[in-house]
Amino acid sequence: MRDCLIIIPTYNEKENIARIIPYTLRLSDRFEILVVDDGSPDGTAQVVLQLQQQFPERVHLIERKGKSGLGTAYITGFRWALEKSYEYIFEMDADFSHTPEKLLELLDACENKNAYLAVGSRYVKGGSVLNWPADRLFLSWFASKYVRFITGMRVKDTTAGFVCFRRETLQKIDFDKIKFVGYAFQIEMKFAVWLAHLKIYEVPIVFKDREVGTSKMSGGIIKEAVWGVLQMKAQSLKNKNNYMPKIISI
Repeated sequence: MRDCLIIIPTYNEKENIARIIPYTLRLSDRFEILVVDDGSPDGTAQVVLQLQQQFPERVHLIERKGKSGLGTAYITGFRWALEKSYEYIFEMDADFSHTPEKLLELLDACENKNAYLAVGSRYVKGGSVLNWPADRLFLSWFASKYVRFITGMRVKDTTAGFVCFRRETLQKIDFDKIKFVGYAFQIEMKFAVWLAHLKIYEVPIVFKDREVGTSKMSGGIIKEAVWGVLQMKAQSLKNKNNYMPKIISI
């Protein structure tokens, strides 16, 4: 039974997506992949369509017009997943910075360790970052420290983008209330789970910088994260159920 959906957002990831899909699907018969592509001019979507012929019923594609942001890509994928029968929904990058084998450990944390959200963490014991310049490594480390200080979350890697949600976790979150689309999206989703008092479990990973393609990091994304964390905390003090739907259906 294939009950796991891995969501991969893409923009100009033709070389990476051609490698990551076959590699990942061979790890477990339970895995399917949904690519959410934002109109990549390099032909990423066409590569995915070709792979659908090789892996029928296991590779799915949603094509969007133009770049609409990481957060909206994942929420599009979440909504699609919840309409189907998937029990475990993953976020993963296309560029092999997230080691696909670690998907199995994230799944184990949700399936056997009572986690509602499993996070691939660079900053717990056993985790690390490879091939990053010192300034970017410091920025990422400081960002997680800053987020923990402002929000009170006991999550070491608050900006991580390699995660697994249980189905019922996503059902408890009102996606219309998720405001951020860039770097802050990952923080906001963890904060929503934290406010719902659901268990978050961190799995150590070794994060490797991409070898192919271009990073999507920008100054605007960092600015969104800095101010976004303050806005999230302020809103939560006004309404602790800020991210919860009025009617929860599980």
